Amino acid sequence: MQTQNQLKVNNKIKKSHVLVIGSFLVFIGIISLSWNYILKMRDEVFSDMRIAMMDDVFVENHEEDEIEDVPVVENVEVNSNSSENKEYVVDYSKYLGVLEIPKIRLKRGFYNIDSKYNNIKYNVTMVEGSTLPDVEFGNLILMAHSGDAYISYFAYLYKLEVGDMAYVTYAGRKYEYQIVNIYEVEKNGAVVIKRNYNKNSLTMITCTKDNDKTQTVYISELVG
Repeated sequence: MQTQNQLKVNNKIKKSHVLVIGSFLVFIGIISLSWNYILKMRDEVFSDMRIAMMDDVFVENHEEDEIEDVPVVENVEVNSNSSENKEYVVDYSKYLGVLEIPKIRLKRGFYNIDSKYNNIKYNVTMVEGSTLPDVEFGNLILMAHSGDAYISYFAYLYKLEVGDMAYVTYAGRKYEYQIVNIYEVEKNGAVVIKRNYNKNSLTMITCTKDNDKTQTVYISELVG
């Protein structure tokens, strides 16, 4: 039989083991949370740098270039009836308007529909048939690439949900939109936009994450 002293020693050893295991699990938890936070911050920083660097390269190398028309999707038709130690600063004043989505830390300008810079190769693109936010019951339609390329400005749209907010600044006024519908359409040469025609709308279109056969459409309505 164990003596009282032996029992005390055994109990202390068990408590020490529990303490060590508990501390290890807490440590693993902290590392896991920190790692997720680090990855999130990395994506955000890369996104900001990607936008800023794109502007820098665009101004330096393409100021006088003619840019060929490159649609987001082949033959897309929108049917509305249905560097090191260098600080990069984006000059948004050169754009016609600016799209902001705080949830995914997106802030990107877009050009007028007839501008040669309104091109999917370089920017968020305003689609033919769009109307600007100050047009009653109009629909501003924006497209951009998704994926991992530096021009994939809609890469994180897949994180959005119904109820999330998007903002468009145009002509000195900030328009507030709320997402009311998200749906996928096949890449068949046409995108049918399902919206309320008694509302001012913002429509964003990009390729569906992890699906090469569909596009995702995000319908937002003006709320303020």
